[in-house]
Amino acid sequence: MLDARAEGVEKRVSSTPANGSASKDSQQKCHDAASACFAATQRGRSQRIGEAEGLHGGEALAEGTIQETLAEIVPERQAMAKELRATHGSKVLGNVTVEQVFGGMRGVKAMLWEPSVLDSEEGIRFWGRSIPECQEVLPTAPGGKEMLPEAMFWYLLTGKVPTEAETKQFQNELVSRSELPKHFVMAVAALNHDSQFAAKYKAGMKKADYWQPTLEDSLDCVAKSFTIAARIYNNTYLGGASNIPAIQKDKDLSWNFSNQIGFGGSEGFIELIRLYNALHTDHEGGNVSAHTTHLVGSALSDPFLSYSAALAGLAGPLHGLANQEVLR
Repeated sequence: MLDARAEGVEKRVSSTPANGSASKDSQQKCHDAASACFAATQRGRSQRIGEAEGLHGGEALAEGTIQETLAEIVPERQAMAKELRATHGSKVLGNVTVEQVFGGMRGVKAMLWEPSVLDSEEGIRFWGRSIPECQEVLPTAPGGKEMLPEAMFWYLLTGKVPTEAETKQFQNELVSRSELPKHFVMAVAALNHDSQFAAKYKAGMKKADYWQPTLEDSLDCVAKSFTIAARIYNNTYLGGASNIPAIQKDKDLSWNFSNQIGFGGSEGFIELIRLYNALHTDHEGGNVSAHTTHLVGSALSDPFLSYSAALAGLAGPLHGLANQEVLR
């Protein structure tokens, strides 16, 4: 699977048409450079993806929290990125045409994005696995059949299929973060009042440690988004948010969301929401909302501000509406 996925990624990098602006020699040089860069990442990719048994670097990772798991993985990824840039930093990956500049950089190979790959023929793959393959290996809720979004979130963050215990622990942590603060106003940006990243950045933390408070803020943002969505639904369709059921800490995020919008008694609906949320966890990195999140985040804005900017992009009819039309 690793080899097949690597070949597919390499093919996509080198398949952008030259539109008559480059010679065959220059196209070949671009192809060779892309091949070299992707070959250099194979060792790290093999360690990240592993198999369903949870292998990492040839050894089984001990079960732990998401923070503990990423504390093992992040230093390796940082070292690999440093090595890749030092060895291949001057390599050319492609040509840019005038049409691509006018077209909003469409088709320009200018982003490293590994968790998901979208192919027009076979659909999306998450760390090399198709949707049916993810459904086969990712944990489900007790008695449920659909993969849990929490399991998919763990998988995207680590490249490793979580165990039942890891999924349950992660689920409990996210649900515990899903309560909204009293000072909350109906805007995600207001949540940055509690940003760990903003506080620790002001305190002068090291650049290599940025990922830690960024992770904490991101987990808070994901967890609270379910509660925010439920409140919006109640305000819009159910006449107000005064009677929203309390969050049940022993349940997963999708169950609580379904319960808070009045469908807690429908197991079929809850399973649908689990699948819907799992499939929408990642969609490559170049779409408007995902790219906006990273662009704003590159200025060291905290995850709450970055995500609120992404939502503004998602509101556009060419992005959010396109997603809505797909579901119809």
